[in-house]
Amino acid sequence: MLDNNQLMETKACKKQSFYKRSFILVSISMMLFAGGFNVQAQDVTTVENEVVEKEMITVDNEMDSYEPFSISGHLKNMHTWHGFVVHPGALFATSLEYNTRNKKFTFGVWGGASFSSVDVENITTGENESAYYREFSIYTKYRFSDRFFIEAVSHNNYTGVEERGDELSYWSYDRTQGYNFVDVNFGYNVTPNTLLYLATIINGGSGDFEIEEDGNLKNSWTQYFEVSSKVWQNETADLSVFAGGAWSFFTDKTFYTESSGNIINVGATYSKRFSVLEYQVPVAVTAMWNPEQERTVLQLDITLF
Repeated sequence: MLDNNQLMETKACKKQSFYKRSFILVSISMMLFAGGFNVQAQDVTTVENEVVEKEMITVDNEMDSYEPFSISGHLKNMHTWHGFVVHPGALFATSLEYNTRNKKFTFGVWGGASFSSVDVENITTGENESAYYREFSIYTKYRFSDRFFIEAVSHNNYTGVEERGDELSYWSYDRTQGYNFVDVNFGYNVTPNTLLYLATIINGGSGDFEIEEDGNLKNSWTQYFEVSSKVWQNETADLSVFAGGAWSFFTDKTFYTESSGNIINVGATYSKRFSVLEYQVPVAVTAMWNPEQERTVLQLDITLF
């Protein structure tokens, strides 16, 4: 049998062994708990990082797809507009424009320069001078919806101004100077393929007036209305027809006509995309007839970019 001293030593060893095992179990439990917490924290952090990364990628993709500025270049055999032959020879036309992200607002400039000239009479010498077509117009547009828009255009066609003996002033809107004018226009798509377009020339610009008996100038405020509609299309081509007329509520002549109203712009446009190497080149041919002037032309428009 164990004496008292031996018995006490045995109990002390057992107690120490119990505390040691308990400490090891508690330590292991704490380590497992801490490990699990770290795993959960890492999982949460990973999820949060993935969400942030996805949001950043989405924003980057949106920023990459949004291009506020665009340019275009066209090669044309002539330039027609609202029943007018603005220039009868070959020219290059280009534009630069800004569009908001939602594509509702546009501000741009459009211009052209010809390869051939026209004759203008010099008001001092009475002789003909050669003048090349030159234009630099400013436009802005706001789209209220997919169907309805309003736009304003400052037309600045200064072809032959200096050649005829006038002083060139780009920002001059003198009614009698005859090359700057502004119109305000409305467009409404009654269907995706049919557009109603109304343009009004503002304040008698570029000769849009009538000379009264007392010599005063009475503004015509010419209205131009056009209906255009796409009547056929396939994957690479389409055909549109159009008809336009002009009138004035105030004078017996308009900017476009010699009478108070007339049909001045009837025709069709055939557009087709041609494959050239790796590029798609849009080409449009417009047959235009002006019944009042008995003028018929065929315009070729090649979009280079």
